[in-house]
Parts: sequence; C-alpha cells; structure tokens
Amino acid sequence: MPTSAFHVPPLYAALPFLGILLSIAILPASAPHFWHRHYHQVALAWAAVFAVPYLVARRAEAVHDLLHTAVGEYVPFIALVGSLFIIAGGIVVRGRLAGTPLHNTGLLAFGTLIASLIGTTGAAMVLIRPLLRANAWRSRRGHVVVFFIFLVANIGGSLTPLGDPPLFLGFLQGVPFFWTLKLLPHLGLAAAFLLLVFFVVDTWFLRRETASRPAPAEGEPHLGIDGGINLLLLAAVLGAVLLSGVWHPGAMTILGVEWEVESAGRDAILVLLAGLSLRLTPERLRRANAFSWEPIREVAWLFAGIFVTLIPAIALLRGGEGPVATLLGRVTEPWQLYWATGLLSAVLDNAPTYLSFFNALLGRMAPGLPTAEGVRLLTTDGALHLEAVAAGAVFMGAMTYIGNAPNLMVRAIAQDAGVPMPSFGGFILRYTLPFLVPALILVQVVLF
Repeated sequence: MPTSAFHVPPLYAALPFLGILLSIAILPASAPHFWHRHYHQVALAWAAVFAVPYLVARRAEAVHDLLHTAVGEYVPFIALVGSLFIIAGGIVVRGRLAGTPLHNTGLLAFGTLIASLIGTTGAAMVLIRPLLRANAWRSRRGHVVVFFIFLVANIGGSLTPLGDPPLFLGFLQGVPFFWTLKLLPHLGLAAAFLLLVFFVVDTWFLRRETASRPAPAEGEPHLGIDGGINLLLLAAVLGAVLLSGVWHPGAMTILGVEWEVESAGRDAILVLLAGLSLRLTPERLRRANAFSWEPIREVAWLFAGIFVTLIPAIALLRGGEGPVATLLGRVTEPWQLYWATGLLSAVLDNAPTYLSFFNALLGRMAPGLPTAEGVRLLTTDGALHLEAVAAGAVFMGAMTYIGNAPNLMVRAIAQDAGVPMPSFGGFILRYTLPFLVPALILVQVVLF
C-alpha cells in the first residue's frame, strides 16, 4: 500500500475501513435482500468516504496513491483470483462422493494437500462444488463449508509461494521458493487437529440427520474429471505467477505510477488464460458446476472498497511513529509476531499485513543492509520470526470471511447452492473460537 501522503495518518482516517468491515459483518444477515442488491453501492460509498476528502486535501499525492493501489495491487489481485475462479469453474469432479464423515474428511484432506500446488483459490474453486453436491442431501451442512474454508481456502496454502498471496509477496521480496516448506510442521499439526475435530463434529451432525442418503446412480464412476483442458490452463496460471517472480526485465510508468513489466505481463497472461477457458470449456460443464458470476462479482466489488479504504490503515501499520507503531514496537517474540500478524490478517487483507510485518522485521534485524542481504539474514538467523509472521498471516486468514479472498467466494457459492451459512459474527462465535482457535494455540505452544 502506498504511504506517501499518509506517513502517520490520524486514527480516524481508518474509519471508512472499519465501516466497510462492519457492513460486511452486519448487513448480509440483518438486511439480506438489500445487501445482495446493493453491496456494490455500499463498497463504493465507503471508498468514496475516504477517497473524496483525500483527493480534495492531497490532490496529486492522493491520485498517485489511488492509482498505485489500483495498478500495483488491485489489478494483480483480481486478475489472479478471477482467472483461478473462471478456470477452476470449468473443471467438473464426478463420482460417488456420499457426503459421509469419512468422504468429507478425505476430500478436505485432499484439498489441503493440493492447495499449496494450485493455490488456495484454485483448490477451493475445484473442490467446493463436488463437496456441495456430495452433501446436498443433508439438512445440516454449513459446518462442512466452514471447515473447508479453514483448511482448503487458507491453511493448506502455507507450503509454497503459489499457495497464498502473503507467501508470494515474500517470494517477490527475495525469500527462496522452497523456504516456506519450513511451515510443514505447522501445517501438519493444524490440519491433523482440525481434520480430527471435523470428523467428530460431522459424525455428530450425521447421527441427528433426518434425511436419507440417496443411492448412487448406477454406473457412476468412483471418481472422474471432466474439463481436462482447464488443468493445463491452471498449470499455465501457476507458471505465469512463478515466472513473474524470477524474471525482472524492468519497469514502465503509467500515469506517473511505476508498473513492473513482469507484473503487467503476468496479469495479461492470466486474463488471456481465463478467456481461453471460457472459449474452450463446453457450456454443459459450467452448467454441471452450477457456475455463476455472482461470487467473483461480489469479491471484486468488496475488495475494491477494501483496497481503497486500506490505504490509511496500512499506513498506520507502517508508520515509524504514532500509537500503532509504539504498540507494534513491543511485538518482538515469535509467538507475539504470530498472533499480531494473524489477528490483523483476520480483519485486514492478509497480504499487505504480512508485507508490513516482513518489512518491520527487516528494519529491526537487518538495519542498513541491502534488501537481498537483509532477506538472506532474515531467512536464516531470523527464520523463526519470519515463520511466525508467515504462519500467522496464512492460518489466521481463516478466522473471518474477509481474512482471505477465497473465503468470500466459497461462502457465496455455498449460499447460491442453498446452504445456510453463518453470519460474520456467527462464523467467529460458532466456529472460529471453539474449533480454529484451539488449533492455532496448539501451533503456538508446540512450535513458537
């Protein structure tokens, strides 16, 4: 996030960000019809509450910061998330998935394993619809989707920079590609705990199920995949992302904003691959997936508002003075970094939160050193501190619907399929606190 005009902004500058968070938390449950018809206007209104006074007061600096946010952060974000959504929406997983605790746990475990390879967005979009079809006969299935968000849409993406945006930002800063494999014990511990808890919870719900499980269709295969061309396109997406991290031809300036050539090339390739998926995938496959544009449309609008209103919030985190900087200056131990990064990632976008703490660690542990040398020191002598920041950002993005973009898309797809999903507060009170937080505490006690 740019900070030129907001070196140390006043605390009230973050109120529009708080407003959009409260809107997302309250309106879908309290005024669902209004929300589904006007969420884009709500996001635009909160963005305007910040942006209009900012433009009037700062003019050229404000224009620069807003353009930097759009070109440098929002466009790459929506290009990656949108391409994965479109391409994964053309992959149909067929087979005898019965919606039993054993099948559901196996599908969650498989999604957790592949999330670091194809990204949390890719894994979530490939597997959420098969999971919903398998459980369509059950009257109580909201918990299945919530644990899917915990594991597949978040925790599973912790092993490679391709898995989750915070780790990709670290890779672009110079963190070695395979360094994130250091999070394997953290992933294994959290996933094993949550999968065991899920199996128990799902078994408990199934025993109180009133509906009867339908018999599988005769001749239906155990497992099969249609839309294989999209698997190749998905591999091309990952290749484009990886290439942008190792190929640095330079930068160009657009309207006074520097735009790296590799980022522009990557985003153009992602748009092209999404277009190829729409062109090459038979329409019957998207119908079989109940493909709808509404989830990505909602994410695009809401995160447009979030990215704009985040400008002063992130500036408060990065400022070298003021109350927020004083508070963060006391966060020095790995376990403190784990919770500070994680809790902020739950309510801010986890990518800029990770980057803020990453830069703070560089300034603290490698002052005055060139970036490459500082990162090398951070990934060796300061490895435990960086592991805490990485694990906190990725794992605790699962604490709320807005902690990570796939969370909102999974919720929207589930609601389109008729699954009653908990409200923002219900998600935290009924699932995050009793189930996810114990897993997070276990990781901290054992590994930090």
